[in-house]
Amino acid sequence: MSKRKLLKGCRRVVIKVGTSTLTHSNGQLHLRRIESLVREIADLHNQDMEVLLVSSGAIRVGANRMGYKNVPKTMPEKQALAAIGQGALLHLYEKLFAEYGKTVAQVLITRGDFDERLRYLNATNAFLSILSMGVIPIINENDTVVVEEIKFGDNDTLSALVAGIVDADLLILLSDVDGFYSSDPRLDHNATLLGEIEEITDEMEGNSHNRGSSFSSGGMYTKLKAARICMAAGIPMVIANSSEENVIRRVVDGEPLGTLFIPRTERMHARMKWIAFGSVTQGAVTVDPGAEQALLKRGKSLLPSGVQQVEGEFERGAIIAVCNQAGLEIARGVVNYSDSEIRQIAGKKTTEIEKILGGKDYDEIIHRNNLWVE
Repeated sequence: MSKRKLLKGCRRVVIKVGTSTLTHSNGQLHLRRIESLVREIADLHNQDMEVLLVSSGAIRVGANRMGYKNVPKTMPEKQALAAIGQGALLHLYEKLFAEYGKTVAQVLITRGDFDERLRYLNATNAFLSILSMGVIPIINENDTVVVEEIKFGDNDTLSALVAGIVDADLLILLSDVDGFYSSDPRLDHNATLLGEIEEITDEMEGNSHNRGSSFSSGGMYTKLKAARICMAAGIPMVIANSSEENVIRRVVDGEPLGTLFIPRTERMHARMKWIAFGSVTQGAVTVDPGAEQALLKRGKSLLPSGVQQVEGEFERGAIIAVCNQAGLEIARGVVNYSDSEIRQIAGKKTTEIEKILGGKDYDEIIHRNNLWVE
């Protein structure tokens, strides 16, 4: 069976629409396209499918209301425009969905809502409750209050995290491009569209550094980041052009539109998804080659003997990154010791922990059950 045909069995779908999809090049709302997307989503909902819509565009709508032609320079300006645009955009969605008898709910979140385990679970339960009521959540980052330290930065990443948090069957990223190309088609006329991707390579990431439109925060690089999250979590993801007629229905029906990112066969456990993608790391340790191999090849826990260096300040229970000697993150997990304690026991045997620290609660710095490996 074609991997595309597997999409026909999807019952819970996350759809992300970008600013370039919602607006014309002059910044005005693209009403015909928005109406078409709403109709398609409503029709999926009529087939007893659960749909979550991650929508960009609040800053662009606010900027248009206020007569801005360029991206504002300061965070307060962007936040003010987001506050203006969020209400206007939701009002439009409410009006259009109501024409098809659908109820929507606005959900504004920040990275902080994913960072703590309890808040992550609360967000999960809130989404599932909304879906159980037959309501369509319309999700965006809360740009009005967010600051850089707790910012997703793009709705591609946000949509992938939402797909993970609700255990979606499919994520569709709608944009102004046909899918993922071998190189930037705007610069290379020989660029070819890749219909299916099973592995994201360093070369792909290197060829994807473009920003998109002047009012969008994304580009192909952020879409690859989203694909990495989905593929690791066992969720298929499709990038498709929003200008295609009936694009959502055709993707869900398994037509070969855009680029399909094929996920791992096994689904990731909810706790491991939070460790891998939901949380922000609060520090890092560098490990020697032996420990790297033990983690990557043999699925072992991280012991003090393999740690060479500690970065940052963190307490027990924090999420930290595990890096190899080249500085690349190879894993992350819930740490059993604070940064100051790890600095004292780094490079030591587990039998020496109690003597050095005056007590020993764990042999491992990170137990394999709390460790996500790249």
